[in-house]
Amino acid sequence: YFLIHGSFGSPFSNWIPWLEDFIKTDGYDVYVPHFPAGVGFQNYDNWSKLLKYYYDLGLIRENTTIIAHSIAPVFISKFLIENNIKVKKIISVCGFNNYFGINEEYDSVNKTMYIDESKLSNLKKCCDNIICFYSDNDPYVKYEVEQKFADIVATKQILIPNSGHINSESGYDTFEDIATYLY
Repeated sequence: YFLIHGSFGSPFSNWIPWLEDFIKTDGYDVYVPHFPAGVGFQNYDNWSKLLKYYYDLGLIRENTTIIAHSIAPVFISKFLIENNIKVKKIISVCGFNNYFGINEEYDSVNKTMYIDESKLSNLKKCCDNIICFYSDNDPYVKYEVEQKFADIVATKQILIPNSGHINSESGYDTFEDIATYLY
């Protein structure tokens, strides 16, 4: 299992520590990379170098599940497509693509993660089990943008009404709804 945080995030934020413990309790290996965050550090090249390191170690394989939050789902999508890597399952939480308007800092670090929409559907060649969770009142990313991302990539969509960005700020230090879809 790989748990991937979002922009300006860390392995220690939101529901990620809870989920890491939950999966480890069931006896599975869990990797939670600490990707470079912040303007000047967070970009596709830096993030992909770190993930490629795990891939080169043989830790990302066809039996791997990747759980990603916010900007991370489109980063994972782009990385898997560009490197032609197959995985077992992807769980996207509040994923989006090609969205600007959060604020200048977020827009600047997110823009390199985006992928041409015509290529995004190729994610289904890398994974045939893609679950997308999203909210109808995300304060950062418009509902329509999250839904459009899910419409393109998901094999299953789960709308959680009134759940914000499904992060700590929205009351998600734990995320029990996701547990049903882990195994």
